Amino acid sequence: MEKLTVRDLHLRGKRVLMRVDFNVPLTEDGKVADDTRIRKALPTIRYILEQGASLVLMSHLGRPKGKVAPELSLRPVAEHLGKLLGKEVKFAPDCVGPDVEKLAQSLQPGDVLLLENLRFHKEETANDPEFARQLARLGDLYVNDAFGTAHRAHASTEGVTHFFEQCAAGFLMEKEINYLAKAIEAPVRPFVAILGGAKISGKIDVIQNLLPRVDALLIGGGMAFTFFKALGYEIGRSILEEDKVDLARELLVRANEKEQKLVLPVDIVCTDSLDEPEDIRVFPAAKIPENGIGVDIGPQTVELFRQRLAAARTIVWNGPMGVFEKDEFAKGTFAVAKILAERTKAGATTIVGGGDSVAAVKKAGLEDSITHISTGGGASLEMLGGYELPGLAALTDK
Repeated sequence: MEKLTVRDLHLRGKRVLMRVDFNVPLTEDGKVADDTRIRKALPTIRYILEQGASLVLMSHLGRPKGKVAPELSLRPVAEHLGKLLGKEVKFAPDCVGPDVEKLAQSLQPGDVLLLENLRFHKEETANDPEFARQLARLGDLYVNDAFGTAHRAHASTEGVTHFFEQCAAGFLMEKEINYLAKAIEAPVRPFVAILGGAKISGKIDVIQNLLPRVDALLIGGGMAFTFFKALGYEIGRSILEEDKVDLARELLVRANEKEQKLVLPVDIVCTDSLDEPEDIRVFPAAKIPENGIGVDIGPQTVELFRQRLAAARTIVWNGPMGVFEKDEFAKGTFAVAKILAERTKAGATTIVGGGDSVAAVKKAGLEDSITHISTGGGASLEMLGGYELPGLAALTDK
């Protein structure tokens, strides 16, 4: 971390404006369904309050597209956070304006105020300077602990920083950056990356950035079929990005120049139907039947991946190995999660990023067996793709 962190700030008696990622799922009756992201922000929140500061928290929730949507109010989050902290969390009916400024100014050291959903204003995602200026009036210092939105140049992540002398990273942001940056720039080797998910198109930059850096790149999920097509294999009715076949061919050539770094599945679980499967069988990767739909990596691939991961000291995983939402197609994804848990126990650094792979690790009950689970799918992908994160770049240099 070459940026200021919250430890570098003089906090006593100050009012801190802090961007958090409280974009959490809500139940139908408006309760928090999964509070992982709220809990991840607690160390920074508690530290700031313990140092004798007051705290104004801001976040978005869902995609209201610049309009007030009562079902996307952050009020339930304020109540839930209050329970976690064991104290009242005040709630502002908006995120800017004279009434909100009065509420913020009335805060005493140790008080917490959560603002209403930032994205009820279209100016937030447009990074409108005047909107950012109004947000900045609510604090003396700025802290960003929302890694999940650091890849967005929005008013609350980038614009607001222009109105503060000191802008620092919270503990979660610092932890995320340290793990991912170290994995990319100075990994303990062997360094192996596992990429899954449906499409190559969302991961082109990641593949191109990681290929020269990794000792092996294991490919699973729907994107494998575009690589198979590039090799001339029959892929049946499996998912295909027709316009990315040439790119897949190029990547294979480039990877093979670098000692077979790109590892594809050798067998595939196929079904006759995604909705009502009657025929589920395993086929060699080169012999998928014409009417088959590839839905998971097969047992031989799991063993191949296990061998390639056996000596790995740094492992990064982004994207599931198949249609893991359905139990009958989830074995490959869960097997990879289990292998990562075993490698963690053996002393390797394991990093899982991306909503679906994180969900799979949780579903497998292995959340506590991974070194680091990233809270930001898009942000971790951008970092793995070699891009600068606007929300991080905007913070004050040490």
